[in-house]
Amino acid sequence: MIQALLFDVFGTVVDWRSSLIARFEQMGRDQGLSADWATLVDDWRGEYQPAMNKVRSGQREWTPLEQLHRESLDMLLSKHGLGQVNTQLREEMVRGWHFLHPWPDSVAGLRRLKQKYIIGTLSNGGLRLLTDTAKFAHLPWDVVLCSDLFRHYKPDPKVYLGAARLLDTDPKNIVMVAAHNYDLAAARSHGFKTGFVARPAEYGPRQESDLSAEADWDYVANDFEELAAQLNA
Repeated sequence: MIQALLFDVFGTVVDWRSSLIARFEQMGRDQGLSADWATLVDDWRGEYQPAMNKVRSGQREWTPLEQLHRESLDMLLSKHGLGQVNTQLREEMVRGWHFLHPWPDSVAGLRRLKQKYIIGTLSNGGLRLLTDTAKFAHLPWDVVLCSDLFRHYKPDPKVYLGAARLLDTDPKNIVMVAAHNYDLAAARSHGFKTGFVARPAEYGPRQESDLSAEADWDYVANDFEELAAQLNA
């Protein structure tokens, strides 16, 4: 019997790309800075998996996502003609990840699901990052489960199995919800049920992956409202 739904956050629940681009465009106007902000955001996100892979592989010890974001940004700013950006502004740019807007269906769909199930995050983001995002985007989580708690990044089994342990239930009673097929494949391999919600605009006009379900996931929906209708039926 399903007791809980755990959600990937970045891309699945919140629109990181449009949110960051808009924030940086405003910052550029305020600070008199000019850059191709969309490409900077895309390049920054492109460093996300490689940075975590160094931790996953043991090349470096546990490092929170906030620090990985800062290191990646420092590496990219000069490439984008922004080497003059000072420390305070760099910190504000990293903090941009704390203030991401939800997809239009996210809040209403989550509220419907919350009426029947425990709902929470299972994200590679840190605790403060996810808490700030929830407050900003009005995400009605019951629990915030994150990489900081497990000191590992998905798709490490310690994340999924650790979440089930903290929720005091068998993985088969939890639905992992994500817009990323790799996340669902890992969750399923550890006994979770799975829910795919398509976010074909996550990476902008050049998105080539995760445009549709790539396996027979337990639930497949176009948005959270549709997912709620399936689960609450």
